[in-house]
Amino acid sequence: MLKLFLKKINSLLGSSAKFPLSYVIPVYHCVSDEYLPHIKHIINYKNTKDFENDLDDMLKKFEFVTWDFFKDHYNRPAQKPYALLTFDDGLYEFKEFVMPILLKKGIYAVNFINPAFTDNSDMMFRLKASLIIEKMTDKKYTIPEPVLSRLSQKDHNKNKAISSIHAIRYENRYQLEHLGEMMDLDFEKYRTGRKIYMDADDLKAAQGKGFGIASHSWDHPYFAHLPLNEQLHNIRKSLSYIKENGLLEECFAFPFTDFGLTKELFVKLFAENESLRLTFGTAGVKTDGFEKNLQRIPMENGLSAKREIQFETNYFQLKKIFNKNTIIR
Repeated sequence: MLKLFLKKINSLLGSSAKFPLSYVIPVYHCVSDEYLPHIKHIINYKNTKDFENDLDDMLKKFEFVTWDFFKDHYNRPAQKPYALLTFDDGLYEFKEFVMPILLKKGIYAVNFINPAFTDNSDMMFRLKASLIIEKMTDKKYTIPEPVLSRLSQKDHNKNKAISSIHAIRYENRYQLEHLGEMMDLDFEKYRTGRKIYMDADDLKAAQGKGFGIASHSWDHPYFAHLPLNEQLHNIRKSLSYIKENGLLEECFAFPFTDFGLTKELFVKLFAENESLRLTFGTAGVKTDGFEKNLQRIPMENGLSAKREIQFETNYFQLKKIFNKNTIIR
């Protein structure tokens, strides 16, 4: 019902509404022209043609800038709002597909990485979930009884099993290892057979070509599920890696979402890290009760950048009527 209401409002407001902020921060994870089983079932990634179309549309309305410019000017009015392009997770496709496009168009980007996975030493738990789902979607594959039992499922309904896999959280990620073993999935073999993440040399090369490499936490937890001390420990560990490797220390992007995070976390985080200028969430076009935390627009929802930004703009204007477009910490 809510989605239908929002679509109706979006239709009524149309595409003429002015973008309400002085900046826009789109976020992607992956761009690829290949079928990627470890990503396909968790991220609706775009191909290079659609990504280039996104950039061309955004260039008409926004001015893409570097981090060094953005950090000092993002909240200053300009003829065109400033755009900071961001990517999350440090996936190898950033080097293979994204960087050539950005270099051709002269567009800068920051890629927020998880050091636990650099050099392909492991995979984020959601990628393992995608590989499990990939095998389950094979029409010839029958889910073993031990797997169904582990999922507390009595029948062979694959849709229910897939939903259960999607529901496995960071703190229960070990379950994916057990399920993989039951399904004869060798995550380590898969990982060593291809480059999933950029390695240390790739990160340095990206930085050498002018791109930013910053922290996205140590191993991509859902922060709202962690106590404050574990939140801080995870961030400290990741920022130490960034500093030790001469990467970008001035910004940090929360994995998944910053929903439910307290002002206390932000206060402690900035107090501990003098070089930190801004942090980022993924709540779309919103302002934040903690002024140094900015929200990004997820761009992998099946819409073009033009339609995604139009929807977010109209939604912002609608929520403004009810004073609901600022996140309260």
